[in-house]
Amino acid sequence: MTQNEEAVAAKDRMLILTIVVVILILAGLAIFGFLVIKQGPDTVQGQADATEIRISGKLPGRVVEIYVEEGQRVGQGDTLVHIHSSLVDARLGQAEAMENVAKAANAKVDAGTRSQIINAAYELWQQALAAEGIAKKTYDRMEALFAQGVVSEQKRDEAKAAYEATKAGVAAAESQYSLAKAGAQSEDKAAALAMVNAAKGGVNEVYALLEDQYLTAPCDGEITEIYPNVSELVATGAPIMSLQKDDHWVVFNVRETLLKDITNGSVIKIHIPALDLHADAKVFYIKDLGTYANWQATKSTGDYDARTFQVKARPTEKIENLRPGMSVILEKEKE
Repeated sequence: MTQNEEAVAAKDRMLILTIVVVILILAGLAIFGFLVIKQGPDTVQGQADATEIRISGKLPGRVVEIYVEEGQRVGQGDTLVHIHSSLVDARLGQAEAMENVAKAANAKVDAGTRSQIINAAYELWQQALAAEGIAKKTYDRMEALFAQGVVSEQKRDEAKAAYEATKAGVAAAESQYSLAKAGAQSEDKAAALAMVNAAKGGVNEVYALLEDQYLTAPCDGEITEIYPNVSELVATGAPIMSLQKDDHWVVFNVRETLLKDITNGSVIKIHIPALDLHADAKVFYIKDLGTYANWQATKSTGDYDARTFQVKARPTEKIENLRPGMSVILEKEKE
Protein backbone atom coordinates (compact mmCIF):
# COMPACT_ATOMS: atom_id res chain seq x y z
CA MET A 1 0.00 0.00 0.00
CA THR A 2 1.39 3.33 -0.94
CA GLN A 3 1.77 6.25 1.42
CA ASN A 4 -1.07 8.08 -0.29
CA GLU A 5 -3.51 5.19 0.15
CA GLU A 6 -2.58 4.89 3.82
CA ALA A 7 -3.33 8.58 4.38
CA VAL A 8 -6.78 8.30 2.73
CA ALA A 9 -7.63 5.21 4.79
CA ALA A 10 -6.61 6.98 7.99
CA LYS A 11 -8.77 9.96 7.06
CA ASP A 12 -11.79 7.69 6.41
CA ARG A 13 -11.35 5.97 9.77
CA MET A 14 -11.17 9.33 11.50
CA LEU A 15 -14.39 10.51 9.77
CA ILE A 16 -16.25 7.34 10.71
CA LEU A 17 -15.04 7.65 14.28
CA THR A 18 -16.19 11.28 14.43
CA ILE A 19 -19.66 10.38 13.12
CA VAL A 20 -20.01 7.56 15.66
CA VAL A 21 -18.99 9.89 18.50
CA VAL A 22 -21.50 12.57 17.42
CA ILE A 23 -24.29 9.98 17.20
CA LEU A 24 -23.43 8.66 20.65
CA ILE A 25 -23.44 12.19 22.09
CA LEU A 26 -26.83 13.00 20.52
CA ALA A 27 -28.31 9.73 21.76
CA GLY A 28 -27.00 10.44 25.23
CA LEU A 29 -28.51 13.94 25.22
CA ALA A 30 -31.84 12.57 24.04
CA ILE A 31 -31.92 9.95 26.78
CA PHE A 32 -30.90 12.53 29.38
CA GLY A 33 -33.61 14.93 28.25
CA PHE A 34 -36.27 12.22 28.28
CA LEU A 35 -35.30 11.20 31.82
CA VAL A 36 -34.75 14.66 33.29
CA ILE A 37 -36.96 17.12 31.43
CA LYS A 38 -40.65 16.83 32.38
CA GLN A 39 -43.32 17.38 29.78
CA GLY A 40 -45.08 20.74 30.24
CA PRO A 41 -48.82 21.01 30.71
CA ASP A 42 -51.13 21.19 27.72
CA THR A 43 -51.88 24.73 26.60
CA VAL A 44 -55.60 25.48 26.21
CA GLN A 45 -56.09 28.45 23.92
CA GLY A 46 -59.41 30.18 23.29
CA GLN A 47 -60.54 33.59 22.22
CA ALA A 48 -62.59 36.57 23.34
CA ASP A 49 -66.10 37.01 21.99
CA ALA A 50 -69.17 39.27 22.37
CA THR A 51 -72.83 39.45 21.32
CA GLU A 52 -73.42 41.08 17.96
CA ILE A 53 -76.87 42.43 17.05
CA ARG A 54 -78.11 42.97 13.50
CA ILE A 55 -80.03 46.26 13.31
CA SER A 56 -82.99 45.91 10.92
CA GLY A 57 -86.56 47.17 10.56
CA LYS A 58 -89.98 46.45 9.07
CA LEU A 59 -89.98 49.45 6.72
CA PRO A 60 -88.84 48.83 3.13
CA GLY A 61 -87.50 52.02 1.58
CA ARG A 62 -84.51 54.17 0.71
CA VAL A 63 -81.70 55.04 3.14
CA VAL A 64 -81.92 58.83 3.59
CA GLU A 65 -79.20 59.34 6.18
CA ILE A 66 -76.83 57.29 8.36
CA TYR A 67 -75.99 59.04 11.62
CA VAL A 68 -73.11 56.81 12.79
CA GLU A 69 -69.95 55.27 11.37
CA GLU A 70 -68.10 52.01 11.85
CA GLY A 71 -66.15 51.86 15.10
CA GLN A 72 -68.31 54.52 16.78
CA ARG A 73 -69.69 53.90 20.27
CA VAL A 74 -73.41 54.51 20.75
CA GLY A 75 -75.77 54.55 23.70
CA GLN A 76 -79.18 52.95 24.06
CA GLY A 77 -81.79 55.01 22.20
CA ASP A 78 -79.34 56.83 19.91
CA THR A 79 -80.69 57.34 16.37
CA LEU A 80 -78.72 55.27 13.86
CA VAL A 81 -80.38 55.62 10.44
CA HIS A 82 -83.30 57.28 8.65
CA ILE A 83 -85.26 55.28 6.04
CA HIS A 84 -87.98 56.83 3.86
CA SER A 85 -90.71 55.05 1.89
CA SER A 86 -93.01 57.02 -0.41
CA LEU A 87 -95.09 53.88 -0.92
CA VAL A 88 -95.85 53.59 2.81
CA ASP A 89 -96.65 57.34 2.93
CA ALA A 90 -99.21 56.77 0.17
CA ARG A 91 -100.67 53.81 2.09
CA LEU A 92 -101.00 56.03 5.16
CA GLY A 93 -102.98 58.62 3.19
CA GLN A 94 -105.26 55.91 1.84
CA ALA A 95 -105.81 54.39 5.28
CA GLU A 96 -106.59 57.77 6.84
CA ALA A 97 -109.09 58.52 4.05
CA MET A 98 -110.85 55.20 4.69
CA GLU A 99 -110.96 56.01 8.40
CA ASN A 100 -112.59 59.39 7.67
CA VAL A 101 -115.23 57.72 5.46
CA ALA A 102 -116.03 55.20 8.19
CA LYS A 103 -116.24 57.92 10.82
CA ALA A 104 -118.62 59.96 8.64
CA ALA A 105 -120.88 56.92 8.11
CA ASN A 106 -120.85 56.18 11.82
CA ALA A 107 -121.70 59.81 12.65
CA LYS A 108 -124.63 59.67 10.24
CA VAL A 109 -125.95 56.53 11.93
CA ASP A 110 -125.44 58.03 15.40
CA ALA A 111 -127.27 61.21 14.36
CA GLY A 112 -130.32 59.11 13.59
CA THR A 113 -133.27 60.30 11.46
CA ARG A 114 -133.41 63.93 10.32
CA SER A 115 -135.46 66.28 12.49
CA GLN A 116 -137.78 67.13 9.56
CA ILE A 117 -138.81 63.49 9.22
CA ILE A 118 -139.35 63.19 12.97
CA ASN A 119 -141.51 66.34 12.99
CA ALA A 120 -143.55 65.10 10.03
CA ALA A 121 -144.17 61.75 11.77
CA TYR A 122 -145.21 63.61 14.90
CA GLU A 123 -147.68 65.77 12.94
CA LEU A 124 -149.21 62.69 11.33
CA TRP A 125 -149.60 61.14 14.76
CA GLN A 126 -151.33 64.24 16.06
CA GLN A 127 -153.64 64.33 13.03
CA ALA A 128 -154.52 60.68 13.66
CA LEU A 129 -155.30 61.51 17.29
CA ALA A 130 -157.56 64.39 16.19
CA ALA A 131 -159.36 62.16 13.70
CA GLU A 132 -159.80 59.56 16.42
CA GLY A 133 -161.38 62.14 18.69
CA ILE A 134 -163.85 63.26 16.05
CA ALA A 135 -164.69 59.67 15.12
CA LYS A 136 -165.29 58.82 18.80
CA LYS A 137 -167.64 61.75 19.25
CA THR A 138 -169.55 60.78 16.10
CA TYR A 139 -169.81 57.19 17.29
CA ASP A 140 -171.04 58.30 20.74
CA ARG A 141 -173.79 60.46 19.17
CA MET A 142 -174.84 57.68 16.82
CA GLU A 143 -174.98 55.26 19.76
CA ALA A 144 -177.25 57.66 21.68
CA LEU A 145 -179.50 58.29 18.67
CA PHE A 146 -179.69 54.52 17.99
CA ALA A 147 -180.81 53.98 21.58
CA GLN A 148 -183.56 56.53 20.98
CA GLY A 149 -184.55 54.82 17.74
CA VAL A 150 -183.71 57.87 15.65
CA VAL A 151 -181.01 56.27 13.45
CA SER A 152 -180.73 52.80 12.07
CA GLU A 153 -178.36 50.13 13.32
CA GLN A 154 -176.41 50.37 10.09
CA LYS A 155 -175.61 54.03 10.68
CA ARG A 156 -174.45 53.20 14.20
CA ASP A 157 -172.25 50.38 12.89
CA GLU A 158 -170.71 52.63 10.23
CA ALA A 159 -169.78 55.20 12.88
CA LYS A 160 -168.28 52.46 15.04
CA ALA A 161 -166.21 51.13 12.12
CA ALA A 162 -164.93 54.62 11.35
CA TYR A 163 -163.95 55.04 15.00
CA GLU A 164 -162.09 51.73 15.08
CA ALA A 165 -160.28 52.66 11.88
CA THR A 166 -159.07 55.93 13.35
CA LYS A 167 -157.82 54.09 16.45
CA ALA A 168 -155.74 51.82 14.22
CA GLY A 169 -154.47 54.88 12.37
CA VAL A 170 -153.37 56.45 15.66
CA ALA A 171 -151.44 53.30 16.62
CA ALA A 172 -149.70 53.17 13.21
CA ALA A 173 -148.82 56.87 13.29
CA GLU A 174 -147.44 56.58 16.82
CA SER A 175 -145.31 53.60 15.80
CA GLN A 176 -143.87 55.53 12.84
CA TYR A 177 -143.05 58.45 15.09
CA SER A 178 -141.30 56.17 17.61
CA LEU A 179 -139.20 54.59 14.86
CA ALA A 180 -138.20 57.97 13.45
CA LYS A 181 -137.29 59.25 16.91
CA ALA A 182 -135.26 56.10 17.80
CA GLY A 183 -133.18 56.41 14.61
CA ALA A 184 -131.09 53.50 13.19
CA GLN A 185 -131.30 50.00 14.55
CA SER A 186 -128.69 48.78 17.04
CA GLU A 187 -127.32 46.35 14.46
CA ASP A 188 -126.70 49.22 12.02
CA LYS A 189 -124.90 51.19 14.74
CA ALA A 190 -122.75 48.18 15.64
CA ALA A 191 -121.84 47.62 11.99
CA ALA A 192 -120.89 51.28 11.51
CA LEU A 193 -118.72 51.21 14.65
CA ALA A 194 -117.01 48.02 13.47
CA MET A 195 -116.13 49.72 10.17
CA VAL A 196 -114.56 52.61 12.11
CA ASN A 197 -112.47 50.20 14.21
CA ALA A 198 -111.34 48.31 11.10
CA ALA A 199 -110.28 51.57 9.45
CA LYS A 200 -108.37 52.57 12.59
CA GLY A 201 -106.59 49.21 12.51
CA GLY A 202 -105.40 49.93 8.96
CA VAL A 203 -104.03 53.31 10.05
CA ASN A 204 -102.29 51.80 13.08
CA GLU A 205 -100.70 49.14 10.86
CA VAL A 206 -99.13 51.80 8.64
CA TYR A 207 -97.99 53.79 11.68
CA ALA A 208 -96.33 50.61 12.99
CA LEU A 209 -94.29 50.45 9.79
CA LEU A 210 -93.41 54.14 9.98
CA GLU A 211 -92.07 53.67 13.50
CA ASP A 212 -89.05 52.01 11.88
CA GLN A 213 -88.22 54.94 9.61
CA TYR A 214 -85.83 56.00 12.37
CA LEU A 215 -83.92 53.02 13.80
CA THR A 216 -82.33 53.43 17.23
CA ALA A 217 -79.73 51.52 19.22
CA PRO A 218 -81.34 48.84 21.44
CA CYS A 219 -78.40 48.95 23.87
CA ASP A 220 -74.96 50.44 24.50
CA GLY A 221 -72.22 49.16 22.22
CA GLU A 222 -70.04 49.71 19.20
CA ILE A 223 -71.00 49.84 15.52
CA THR A 224 -68.88 47.15 13.87
CA GLU A 225 -70.24 47.14 10.31
CA ILE A 226 -72.62 49.17 8.12
CA TYR A 227 -74.04 47.38 5.09
CA PRO A 228 -75.96 49.79 2.79
CA ASN A 229 -74.89 53.23 1.65
CA VAL A 230 -77.00 56.38 1.67
CA SER A 231 -79.61 56.41 -1.18
CA GLU A 232 -79.66 52.60 -1.46
CA LEU A 233 -82.92 50.66 -1.19
CA VAL A 234 -83.39 48.19 1.68
CA ALA A 235 -86.02 45.45 1.98
CA THR A 236 -88.15 44.50 4.96
CA GLY A 237 -85.95 42.92 7.64
CA ALA A 238 -82.70 43.56 5.73
CA PRO A 239 -79.76 44.18 8.11
CA ILE A 240 -78.66 47.82 8.11
CA MET A 241 -75.72 47.57 10.51
CA SER A 242 -74.20 45.42 13.25
CA LEU A 243 -73.95 46.54 16.87
CA GLN A 244 -71.56 44.81 19.27
CA LYS A 245 -72.80 44.76 22.88
CA ASP A 246 -70.60 45.45 25.88
CA ASP A 247 -70.85 41.90 27.21
CA HIS A 248 -67.50 40.31 26.44
CA TRP A 249 -66.72 36.74 27.38
CA VAL A 250 -64.04 34.14 26.55
CA VAL A 251 -64.60 30.74 24.99
CA PHE A 252 -62.44 27.58 25.05
CA ASN A 253 -62.74 24.11 23.55
CA VAL A 254 -61.57 21.85 26.37
CA ARG A 255 -60.87 18.12 26.45
CA GLU A 256 -63.10 16.39 29.01
CA THR A 257 -60.10 15.15 30.96
CA LEU A 258 -59.38 18.79 31.88
CA LEU A 259 -62.87 19.51 33.18
CA LYS A 260 -62.41 18.17 36.72
CA ASP A 261 -61.75 21.67 38.09
CA ILE A 262 -64.08 23.55 35.71
CA THR A 263 -67.75 23.66 36.66
CA ASN A 264 -70.62 26.03 36.00
CA GLY A 265 -70.09 29.00 38.31
CA SER A 266 -66.45 28.29 39.04
CA VAL A 267 -63.77 30.96 38.57
CA ILE A 268 -60.85 30.27 36.21
CA LYS A 269 -57.58 32.08 35.58
CA ILE A 270 -57.00 33.47 32.09
CA HIS A 271 -54.14 35.22 30.32
CA ILE A 272 -54.62 37.64 27.43
CA PRO A 273 -51.26 37.89 25.59
CA ALA A 274 -52.25 40.88 23.44
CA LEU A 275 -52.90 42.95 26.57
CA ASP A 276 -50.24 41.20 28.70
CA LEU A 277 -52.97 40.79 31.29
CA HIS A 278 -53.95 38.11 33.78
CA ALA A 279 -57.55 38.04 35.01
CA ASP A 280 -60.30 35.94 36.58
CA ALA A 281 -63.37 34.77 34.69
CA LYS A 282 -66.54 33.06 35.92
CA VAL A 283 -67.80 30.05 33.95
CA PHE A 284 -71.43 30.37 32.82
CA TYR A 285 -71.72 27.83 29.99
CA ILE A 286 -70.43 24.27 29.41
CA LYS A 287 -71.67 22.21 26.47
CA ASP A 288 -70.64 19.03 24.69
CA LEU A 289 -69.58 19.73 21.10
CA GLY A 290 -70.54 16.27 19.84
CA THR A 291 -68.67 13.29 18.47
CA TYR A 292 -67.22 15.27 15.55
CA ALA A 293 -64.93 17.05 18.05
CA ASN A 294 -63.61 13.94 19.82
CA TRP A 295 -59.94 13.68 20.73
CA GLN A 296 -58.93 10.38 19.14
CA ALA A 297 -57.03 7.83 21.25
CA THR A 298 -53.41 7.30 20.19
CA LYS A 299 -53.10 3.83 21.73
CA SER A 300 -54.87 0.75 20.51
CA THR A 301 -55.46 -0.38 24.09
CA GLY A 302 -55.62 1.25 27.50
CA ASP A 303 -56.93 4.60 26.22
CA TYR A 304 -60.25 6.04 25.04
CA ASP A 305 -61.62 8.81 22.85
CA ALA A 306 -62.09 12.01 24.89
CA ARG A 307 -64.99 14.31 24.07
CA THR A 308 -64.56 18.05 23.62
CA PHE A 309 -66.60 20.58 25.58
CA GLN A 310 -67.10 24.26 24.86
CA VAL A 311 -66.61 26.43 27.93
CA LYS A 312 -67.64 30.08 28.15
CA ALA A 313 -66.60 32.38 30.97
CA ARG A 314 -67.26 36.06 31.67
CA PRO A 315 -64.48 38.23 33.21
CA THR A 316 -65.29 39.09 36.83
CA GLU A 317 -64.15 42.68 36.16
CA LYS A 318 -64.38 44.78 33.02
CA ILE A 319 -61.25 44.48 30.87
CA GLU A 320 -60.40 47.61 28.93
CA ASN A 321 -59.53 47.22 25.25
CA LEU A 322 -60.62 43.55 25.16
CA ARG A 323 -61.68 42.85 21.58
CA PRO A 324 -63.51 39.82 20.12
CA GLY A 325 -61.04 37.52 18.41
CA MET A 326 -58.15 38.15 20.81
CA SER A 327 -56.34 35.00 21.93
CA VAL A 328 -56.95 33.91 25.53
CA ILE A 329 -54.92 31.27 27.39
CA LEU A 330 -56.51 29.14 30.11
CA GLU A 331 -54.09 29.06 33.02
CA LYS A 332 -53.95 25.94 35.16
CA GLU A 333 -53.85 26.10 38.92
CA LYS A 334 -50.41 25.44 40.39
CA GLU A 335 -50.20 22.16 42.26
